[in-house]
Amino acid sequence: MNTTSDNHEAIEKVRSLIKGIETAMLTTVSPEGLVSRPMKTQEVEFDGDLWFLTKKDTGKFHELLHNKQVNVAYAGKSYVSIRGVAELVNDKEKLKQFWSPAYEKLLQTSIDDPNLVLIKVKAETAEYWDSGNAFKMMKFLFNRMIGKDTEGTHVNEMVELK
Repeated sequence: MNTTSDNHEAIEKVRSLIKGIETAMLTTVSPEGLVSRPMKTQEVEFDGDLWFLTKKDTGKFHELLHNKQVNVAYAGKSYVSIRGVAELVNDKEKLKQFWSPAYEKLLQTSIDDPNLVLIKVKAETAEYWDSGNAFKMMKFLFNRMIGKDTEGTHVNEMVELK
């Protein structure tokens, strides 16, 4: 098994499935349990890392200080669930790269706000349901309905990304 090649193929597949899906659900662990929030994915090509922007005075920031395990879910033309480890990044240049005027309204702040922080999620695994191919999806659903094995349909896969 060529791990580097497999890893590259897995990243390419996930990249193609999440491309164009603007909003993801970021799940963190709070003292009470799991919490999911909608987040705008930054417009960079997925290379195994996902980037989000938040403020330091939010629940998710404090949750990530205590538990860095996260899940990021995408729903659009396909469904993708990515498990990984979050890192809080204070990098003004990277922040400028991702900043858009919409954040001024959305986050009620400016790019110079020292309260802004980036969340970098290093993806470890992804599970996806590729509903973009209608024929494959129909074959998968038909086989499920009649009780046949759906292995090999490649509609639902789990891939390692690290």
